[in-house]
Amino acid sequence: MQEKTQFKGYIQVYTGDGKGKTTAALGLALRAAGYKHKVYIGQFLKGQEYGELLSAKKLSPYITIEQFGRKGFIHVTKDPDEEDIKKAKRGLKKCLEAMLSRKYRIIILDEINVAVDFNLITEEKVHEFLDKRPEDVEIILTGRYAPPSFLKRADLVTEMKEKKHYYKKGVKAREGIEK
Repeated sequence: MQEKTQFKGYIQVYTGDGKGKTTAALGLALRAAGYKHKVYIGQFLKGQEYGELLSAKKLSPYITIEQFGRKGFIHVTKDPDEEDIKKAKRGLKKCLEAMLSRKYRIIILDEINVAVDFNLITEEKVHEFLDKRPEDVEIILTGRYAPPSFLKRADLVTEMKEKKHYYKKGVKAREGIEK
């Protein structure tokens, strides 16, 4: 880990049907980078370019992002394709390696809740990951459909709730805002 401190890490969950879960996690990463804490972000189900990938390059070595999804938007069902399962399993393994490397203060598993809901990874595998968490590492789990077991285990749970969204008026994802 970077410098020796009395840092105590916690488990956070950002979930719900509203916009802002990944954005909140990225905000935390940006704040941490300001204090020279290193952050590893594993993005599940994502394989396309988002603005945060461009920003992370500028904030290297403080923020590292890896994606574990297909290129383009993927529509997964409860009966996923083997390729999606392999990518998700590889992603969880890479996140574990990053966490155990002791290089990072914060590990963000972006869209992990959705990966579990879509049967790409089991809840049990995520709990096994959390069981290996060093005490001074903060973990953030994002995505809709967080399982009750994640909510119970977390130290902090934030639910994003949609009240109104311009998507309903046909507005597409905009560069720098939603992607």
